[in-house]
Amino acid sequence: MWGQEKKEETSLSEQDSSNVAETAANSVAEGAGDVIAFVGKGVEFKGTISYSGTVRIDGNLDGEIHTDGVLLIGEDAVIQAKITAGSVVSKGKIAGDVIAKERVKLRAPAVMNGSVKTPVLSMEDGVLFSGALEMTHGVREPLREASLSSVGMIVQPGIKRVNG
Repeated sequence: MWGQEKKEETSLSEQDSSNVAETAANSVAEGAGDVIAFVGKGVEFKGTISYSGTVRIDGNLDGEIHTDGVLLIGEDAVIQAKITAGSVVSKGKIAGDVIAKERVKLRAPAVMNGSVKTPVLSMEDGVLFSGALEMTHGVREPLREASLSSVGMIVQPGIKRVNG
């Protein structure tokens, strides 16, 4: 009975909890560590947050977020902020500019209104994105073998090139 009451009180579903655990595990692999702070559903914050490590936000935030770590934005979160982070994983609503040194991951049903600047972006089906995207150099080095300029010049052994 006590366990059932706890499930009703929490703002995280079992799937969200496993997603947070997965993201936190990935964060540890990236050197960010465990979730160090949590802004819960229904909490409103105005101002600037600066931290190192991993923080999860499920409430409303208006201002700025600065970190070299990971920012996790829950499905119920509404963020109106300029975000500078190592990595951002969002299922919530963001209005503002996001700059991530490593990656941005937008998971359904995320809504992103603003610009994103990152070397790696992943977006699930169901995400709404309205804004500008700038892919920067960072985590991944581009493949030198497969470039658009060399596509027309590839000749494979046993295949003759015919111009006509």
